[in-house]
Amino acid sequence: MNVDKSYEKLLEGNRKWSEEKKLTDPEFFENLTKGQSPDYLWIGCSDSRVPANEVTNTRSGEIFVHRNIANMVVSTDTNLLSVLYYAIDVLHVKHIIVCGHYGCGGVLSAMENKDFGFVNLWLSNIKEVYDKHRIELEAIYSKEIRANRLVELNVIEQVRNLAKTTIVQKAWEKRELAIHGWVYGFNNGLITDLDCKIDEKSDLPQLFRFY
Repeated sequence: MNVDKSYEKLLEGNRKWSEEKKLTDPEFFENLTKGQSPDYLWIGCSDSRVPANEVTNTRSGEIFVHRNIANMVVSTDTNLLSVLYYAIDVLHVKHIIVCGHYGCGGVLSAMENKDFGFVNLWLSNIKEVYDKHRIELEAIYSKEIRANRLVELNVIEQVRNLAKTTIVQKAWEKRELAIHGWVYGFNNGLITDLDCKIDEKSDLPQLFRFY
């Protein structure tokens, strides 16, 4: 059986990158071994076209990253919650950024009535966002513009979902912590701030406050 060996270019790329780093910044790897102290937690989409460090022009160690389909914050997702806890309680990040992107495949799929197999369960969370904002969305004639708006609304809802967690609310009892909602555009490489920042529990309805 012939095995595709295209993966080998990744290893070769790694070797070239390592050598280039050693030439341009001799202390780069030594500094990485000393640990990390990022100020930011990035919750982004798994889409391969949105690498957090590259689109923000930041260095290794500056952003702690979690990615999943359509940058979701689901209350039963222990993976996400574990990352959130570690980022807040161990790394003491100052900002959490939920970053979606226009043309998101997860969002587009959630707008369909097709069976996507196991992914259906995950997409149902986005469908709930659509249903919550159905009147606004279905007043938009263009499917592309409607999808872009759902991308934005989905980010805003995930920002709110973060604020509803006890992990975030416990942090607010002790220190400042801000949650931001951004969207990245493939057409120009720019990030749009949706101006939906939450930085204290008073921004939440009383029903969702634990402390």
